[in-house]
Amino acid sequence: MIEKKQTVLRTEHLKASYILEIQGTQKIVKAVNDVDLQIYENEIYGIAGESGCGKTTLLKTLFNEIVPPLRLVDGKIYYRINYEEVDVTKISPEEKRKLRMEYISYIPQGSMSVFNPVLKIKGAFEDFIGSHIKAQSRAEIFELARKRILELGLPKNILDVYPHQLSGGMRQRVTIALAASLNPRIMIGDEPTTALDVVVQRGVIQMLKDVQKSLKNTIILVTHDMGVHANVADRIGIMYAGKIVEEATTEQIFAQPKHPYTQFLINSLPKFGDKSVRESVPGSPPSLADLPQGCPFHPRCPHVKEICRQQMPDFSHVDSNHRVACWLVGEG
Repeated sequence: MIEKKQTVLRTEHLKASYILEIQGTQKIVKAVNDVDLQIYENEIYGIAGESGCGKTTLLKTLFNEIVPPLRLVDGKIYYRINYEEVDVTKISPEEKRKLRMEYISYIPQGSMSVFNPVLKIKGAFEDFIGSHIKAQSRAEIFELARKRILELGLPKNILDVYPHQLSGGMRQRVTIALAASLNPRIMIGDEPTTALDVVVQRGVIQMLKDVQKSLKNTIILVTHDMGVHANVADRIGIMYAGKIVEEATTEQIFAQPKHPYTQFLINSLPKFGDKSVRESVPGSPPSLADLPQGCPFHPRCPHVKEICRQQMPDFSHVDSNHRVACWLVGEG
């Protein structure tokens, strides 16, 4: 059983959709569909699932980055600030900017999108820190950047090079250092190890762990790579078709997966000494603009029952740390 911790971010019945016009017809893409989360202080929380299940949209929504065509349909997002929960869906743009300075930062997918190709790395730090802390001089900003770079084991001269002179893995490390530069209480990472080879991935993962250990903050990490979650996450939420369908400690997810979808994700991983053919999830994910009735996984589930086709199950609690939304587990 994990130690009881303070909640730093919480959602209630969170729903967010994209409103798209396709050949003159309006489509509602339910990318986040009734998600309840409790994220604790001083932990790394992983979100896993296939591409297109809504992981990145969930991160943007948690970051309170609601811009068209994305819209918040329903639900609440609470940050715990100064011992009180604040509903950030109701704050002003100015309050939102201040929160992002003091409370939460975002590591986007693809490090090149972070940097201006004609500015050196120190220019990226100057733009970022200067836009959040107006009173800082250039010398103070560069000193803060150097301090963070050295703390995270990056070479000191990295501030004096251009982004294109760095490898993809080194750019990703600099992006993480940039996101950590103002000591945020929460860091959100969207596929930070995508397109990196396994050796470079290991360095990026270790850096994330070092940042979390140093700042004692919370990291919410999205990746479809279960191997990354196994190495870095304390808890994992399994996402399917806009919903969290299982949540547990990392050890429980890998040792005792309960939802059939989670079982497929775990069983598809290669294992040392096992040369048998790995079995992937059958079929294809549903369209988030045309979800099936009942449990959205039922068209692909080998254990489907009639009730699965009719009704979405509530969460059953295997124990205090493990919940599953499946009619095959507990009461559904």
